[in-house]
Amino acid sequence: MTLTKKFQSYAALKQGEKFHKWEYEPAKLGRQDIEIAVTHNGLCHTDIHMRDNDWNVSKFPLVAGHEVVGKVTQIGEDVTAFVVGDRVGFGWIRNSCRTCDACLRGEENICQQGYTGLIVGNHGGFANRLRAPADFAYKIPDALDSASAAPLLCAGITVYTPLRTYIKHPGMKVGVIGIGGLGHLAIKFARAMGAEVTAFSTSADKEKEAKDFGAHHFCQWDNAEEIENFSGKQDLIISTSSSAIDWDKCFNLLANNGVFCILGLPTATLNIPLLPLVFGQKAIVGSVVGGRRFMREMLEFAAINQIKPMIEIMELSDINAAMDKVAANKARYRIVLVSEH
Repeated sequence: MTLTKKFQSYAALKQGEKFHKWEYEPAKLGRQDIEIAVTHNGLCHTDIHMRDNDWNVSKFPLVAGHEVVGKVTQIGEDVTAFVVGDRVGFGWIRNSCRTCDACLRGEENICQQGYTGLIVGNHGGFANRLRAPADFAYKIPDALDSASAAPLLCAGITVYTPLRTYIKHPGMKVGVIGIGGLGHLAIKFARAMGAEVTAFSTSADKEKEAKDFGAHHFCQWDNAEEIENFSGKQDLIISTSSSAIDWDKCFNLLANNGVFCILGLPTATLNIPLLPLVFGQKAIVGSVVGGRRFMREMLEFAAINQIKPMIEIMELSDINAAMDKVAANKARYRIVLVSEH
């Protein structure tokens, strides 16, 4: 059954504009698609980048929202993994080629043909309904409430993937730079994976929260004496900063064989000293969201270990106020938008 009533949404009609109520005719439900009634959206800074077309990939009208949780209302003829009523989520990736080596490994995030983003040329979750391929929907474990699960579908998988990749054994020293929407989840996941975690932040008032999240140590980024105490000791550093920072300082924190992983996307150029890179056998890597293999694993890991983001609930109708709050770095630490039904 593929009813096609118009979907009610909030859309930016032009680049940089506020979101307004907007309705659209959805594409026909494909044989491998599902439709969900949206209940929750995590609000990611990427939604703001897409509204402002900062990456020149946005198409308008834009219905953003790519940390989406809802209940299945319709299923395509070939869908066998879900039934009507299942609680599921969609993240940043909508589809991929499914046939390249990366996709076959469950690493659709580095699909050799390039994956399709949920809100890149498609309408996302800031709506009452969403239709997308069932293969990129994920069942939400019963132990996770929908509001907590939503931010895990982008922020959670973004930090889980490099931690899961580079934490090789318990007791590794992991530094997290930037204690925000990504960083606070990185602390929680790293602690649950058995790492000794240090939180690095410019905000001294975040020390208590960072330790409540699971950090063993807190280091104020602008305090040279504190930084010196941690230099040369970190096996893995996760940088979540969206602004350019002192890269030499970051690199100096690494122990031999250490890995510096960049998740944030500042407009910056890296100048790395080659001698310590080579003689210390250090590595600099990037990481982008995660594929289906790690997404499913991450949701189960979060459910078992009760890893949940610190969230603030707002109504979807308050989307513009919520975006202003995120843009002003006043969200503590993720805003979740509840849809009206």
